[in-house]
Amino acid sequence: MRRAAGAGVVATDLDGTLLRSDLTVSAATRGMLRRLAMRGVLHVIVTGRPASGCGSFFRTLGYRGFAVCGQGAQIYDVDRGVLLSQAELDPDAAREFLARLVRRVGRLRLAVVTSGLGSEFLVAPGFSRGGEREQASFRLVGEECLFSDPVDKVLLRHDGLSDGELAAEARLVCGPGLTVTHAGPRIVELLPAGFDKATGLSRVCEMLGAGPREVVAFGDMPNDIPMLRWAGHGVAMANGHPDLKAVADEIAPANDEDGVAVVLGRLLGAMPPAADALRTT
Repeated sequence: MRRAAGAGVVATDLDGTLLRSDLTVSAATRGMLRRLAMRGVLHVIVTGRPASGCGSFFRTLGYRGFAVCGQGAQIYDVDRGVLLSQAELDPDAAREFLARLVRRVGRLRLAVVTSGLGSEFLVAPGFSRGGEREQASFRLVGEECLFSDPVDKVLLRHDGLSDGELAAEARLVCGPGLTVTHAGPRIVELLPAGFDKATGLSRVCEMLGAGPREVVAFGDMPNDIPMLRWAGHGVAMANGHPDLKAVADEIAPANDEDGVAVVLGRLLGAMPPAADALRTT
């Protein structure tokens, strides 16, 4: 899939951004995305969810082309159902990181997302199912079995620390080849280093022949900061994290108020009738 000459790109996070709190996509948002497509503007989903957890949303949106999944570590060709690339955690480095973090903060509640299109959400005892947004299949396993198969990421929780405190402590002991991100409420993740939403989106845009100045990006959490900084115009949701709002060019209405559709409608309305590119100025 290639964009039309001169057309822009709209990049959206899913949870807390394109999706309402009940995980639906409103008719207004779907309609706006169809209008943009008719003008040659491409929509790229950029999400922390693994590709295996996005199928229902792709179908709801009639989504085509490429998606950035797994916080940028997966590039997924939706039309062919193929992962073009993925990055796995080094299990030894991950175990060493967890041992250092436990020595620093005490017991952790852990889960992992295994690799590939058949990924599973493996949950160790004590990891409560509430707050995580992954849609891979859930399976309870012993903590010693979390790394029995290749893993894309580890989810970290702590009974006594806030998300921000846990992420800060985790970064202090994060070794080479690893990175930590805060992706949502009760979602602090350990990931392979060198990948984030900006790296994934930039690769997809390169395949589409688009540069950052042609991109409008929407997000709601700190893991969206690299993407909003990379894009020509970065939009944070009103329901978003203060750290993201601080780097955004614009604050959209909340996800439950169809903020993505509201901003895109304004940008589309500002375009000359004959224009076929999404403009942010």
